Amino acid sequence: MLNDGGSLLAAHFSDLHYSPGHLAEADRCFGFAVEDAIASRCQVAVVSGDSTDHRLDAHTPALSALGRRIHELSVHMPVLMLQGTFSHEPPGTLDLFRLIGARRPVYVADRIHQVALIGEAFFPSDGAIFDEPEIDELLTQHGLPDVVFTCVPTVNKAVLAAAAGVANAATAIGDHLADYLAAAGAGNRHWRALGVRTIGVSHGTVNGCQTEHGVPMAGLDHEFTIGALFDAHCDAFMLGHIHRTQQWEREGRVVAYPGSIGRFHFGEIGTKGYLQWQVSPGQAVATPVKTPASETVCIDFDGPPDMAKLAEMAADAAEKHVRVRWTLNEEHRQLVDREAIEALFSASAELKLEARVLPAVRSRAEGISRAATLSDKLGRWCELTGVDANPLLDSLSMLKNLDAQAIADQVLADLARTPAPVTHESAVLPFIATLEDLGADDDSAEPEPILAVSESEPATAVSTAAAPMNWLTDDLFA
Repeated sequence: MLNDGGSLLAAHFSDLHYSPGHLAEADRCFGFAVEDAIASRCQVAVVSGDSTDHRLDAHTPALSALGRRIHELSVHMPVLMLQGTFSHEPPGTLDLFRLIGARRPVYVADRIHQVALIGEAFFPSDGAIFDEPEIDELLTQHGLPDVVFTCVPTVNKAVLAAAAGVANAATAIGDHLADYLAAAGAGNRHWRALGVRTIGVSHGTVNGCQTEHGVPMAGLDHEFTIGALFDAHCDAFMLGHIHRTQQWEREGRVVAYPGSIGRFHFGEIGTKGYLQWQVSPGQAVATPVKTPASETVCIDFDGPPDMAKLAEMAADAAEKHVRVRWTLNEEHRQLVDREAIEALFSASAELKLEARVLPAVRSRAEGISRAATLSDKLGRWCELTGVDANPLLDSLSMLKNLDAQAIADQVLADLARTPAPVTHESAVLPFIATLEDLGADDDSAEPEPILAVSESEPATAVSTAAAPMNWLTDDLFA
């Protein structure tokens, strides 16, 4: 037995998220945690889901790195790996790890059931919980278990929707899991009475927990409530899925998230690490162990970035992951010098620039859509643009009430009544020219003829205006 009559020291890891993009962060942090757990002489290891970040090909370096770490663990202790979120860990991804156990086995829990660890071997239940014949068989053939795990991997909501109906699927998952945990609780009380440690392992969201960004998860569509988890009567309940470490305690029993092994997103708050559990029948203590997760710096501006402030923060941002975000209007987007910002943070491990540009919204005729008639819309447009509405309304009335020929006849009639424009003086003013007026210098020169106009007779009008055009017979393009 691992430690008969005493507490069991277990290492609890979660949300490793191995992938090509996260490989450096994940392997640095998980590698540290594995070595620390081995050095601390942990007796069993639990990975509570999301070992990978997405589907990985067999030749991917990230999958090889994860395999080496699990193999390293299995040299020193039995390992239990739980199926996580299907989008991160597609079904079947963990099957490979059953084959890489070294001196101790690697057990993959991909269905709702219980499994007993006796010595260095895992014995799963046939159904969702151990029934009395199975318990008797275990005790008779293998002896008292060191620990009994109640495993609740990610539930396939599509299957549940087919059984319970799409409308009820969101809330039915919590109800079904609560019923299962209550049923498992009766068996776990029996195991505790025999002096056996009980551990729950699951991957999901607890109503009321907080995300890594400090957002409370409140709603009716989450998998668990705190009450349902404690109804399972596990000494320790090891959770995965939420990236922020947090725990709850009741009567000595503890429910806890270790959080993600590393920092995989900007803006995550709190430290990163894994949990070391001391578990004994009816009592558990979870101690966080910090991993060397990367440091991130998030700088937000409501407007163009302040280069002086960025220069001040860049002095302490070496080897850190930096994100700079700003929000500004479309017409001011050219004020941001991206190259200058990149030069400031050249010593940082990563720089991410995110701009939120607010598009310019222009209202050409505010309120025109609320006008009931076309005449009202035209009047509203004239009001906003400062145009005299009467001529336009008259023309609109003509278009609505007259046919094309009547409109053309009326336009031609109006043109005929319009007087022709005068482009020059309409009359020659009388004048008397003298030699002095003409500027003659020679007295012997014959004087120019003098034009005399009688005051009693008006002068003949001289006009330079063209004759009125006949719109029907003249060439309009001459």
